[in-house]
Amino acid sequence: MWFDNHIFNLSLLFFIEVLGIINAIHAIMNARSSHGAIAWAISLVTLPYVTVPLYWILGGDTFRGYVEVYRTVDLQYQRFIQETLHGVATKYGAVLPTLLKPLQAPANAFGIPFLGGNAVTLLIDGQQAFCAILAAIDSARSYILMQYYIVHDDEIGNTIKQSLIEKAQQGVRVYFIYDEIGSHTLPDEYLEQLDEAGVQVTAFYSTKGDIRNRFQVNFRNHRKIVVVDGRTALIGGLNVGDEYLGKCAKIGHWRDTHLQIQGPAVTHVQWSFLKDWYWAIDDLPDLFWEVEKDADQDATVLILPTGPADSLPICTLFFANACHLAKQRLWIASPYFVPDEVMVAALQMAALRGVDVRILMPDKADHRLVQLASFSYYDEMLSVGVQLYRYQAGFMHQKVILIDDVMAGVGTVNLDNRSFKLNFEITAFVIDPVFVTAVTEMLQSDFAVARQVNLSELKDQRVWCQLRINLARLMSPIL
Repeated sequence: MWFDNHIFNLSLLFFIEVLGIINAIHAIMNARSSHGAIAWAISLVTLPYVTVPLYWILGGDTFRGYVEVYRTVDLQYQRFIQETLHGVATKYGAVLPTLLKPLQAPANAFGIPFLGGNAVTLLIDGQQAFCAILAAIDSARSYILMQYYIVHDDEIGNTIKQSLIEKAQQGVRVYFIYDEIGSHTLPDEYLEQLDEAGVQVTAFYSTKGDIRNRFQVNFRNHRKIVVVDGRTALIGGLNVGDEYLGKCAKIGHWRDTHLQIQGPAVTHVQWSFLKDWYWAIDDLPDLFWEVEKDADQDATVLILPTGPADSLPICTLFFANACHLAKQRLWIASPYFVPDEVMVAALQMAALRGVDVRILMPDKADHRLVQLASFSYYDEMLSVGVQLYRYQAGFMHQKVILIDDVMAGVGTVNLDNRSFKLNFEITAFVIDPVFVTAVTEMLQSDFAVARQVNLSELKDQRVWCQLRINLARLMSPIL
């Protein structure tokens, strides 16, 4: 009996070790980052009992099935969409200023052209953003597309729910996507009330598909999108919850930024939603695609939807390229600062060129581990002249980038590995002097209530704190 148990235990250990080796080979063959491949391979071989299940859940950075599902769309409809988007690009394609011309070819290659003829409105904090969202919903005559990472069953969540229900009862088609992980606290009753009123509501279902996809729980659909009648779109940093209106006593003031767009660029926001909707429920709603340029404004806008299903790391490539173009100013606001090696190099090179590089982060943390990891980058940034600021007047959650006096971006992308590699995200890059000036003034006000970081404050930390910071840095690829 003892001998049999011993043989069984040895066999089990051998099987697990072989499994670890097989997964280590998979990590080496498939990882996009050499550092990630090495870390996983060593862990899988030395500690397979712990690391193998973690690798199945956390190791992948490619979202399987998303592109393949789209190929099942009716060919006639595919051609209609592609011809429509091509027609919009041909009619409204914009010529970029000299500084930004290096972005033109990559954008066209990615199928995300810069489009002129748009009206853009900067929305600062929750009151402005939700007023604009509710006004857009109220104006709907044909359909509403809504997509959020987090939806709460609270005051603003119920206000939006009731607005959607009223529109559905008026005959307006309403399509609603939520991320099942981000909105895990959303009660079934909330969704049932929407469904009973005629709202078509679905989770994103990141684990949909074959058996391998059951482990895709590390991916998130982080997009925040509202589209009304194909004419108006809103995107940005705010989810649906009272905390975004500063009503959470624990958090206090919530600093965030949203954006409203009207004009040709709305077609690309709509297209991003449509692909996510088709992934979720294998159906395509009938939408409006005819657009006109705005009569009063002529802002150039690029809509950049990115995610783990991209064949290339589009988010990293575009943001890094934009950073390389900065000549005078590169200001970035992000609640999470855990950049990969490409973005670290882009920020360092900009500072070494003499660019005014500033990173605005929150002083209060809603994710302590992420904040600890961000501390580990301070030395690399400050030593080359990058200025780091920590926002003092509440929690800062905006995702904004400003390049010289030429272009500003507002969207959902955080300056971390998760946004660049693991999340489905969307950002609007705007070329318009009035809008860029508004973003500049907004960020100047934010810096005025922020504390500039001094490197000595970290060097004075105790050894235990430094150890926690370095351990958190090791986890940066999955934070």
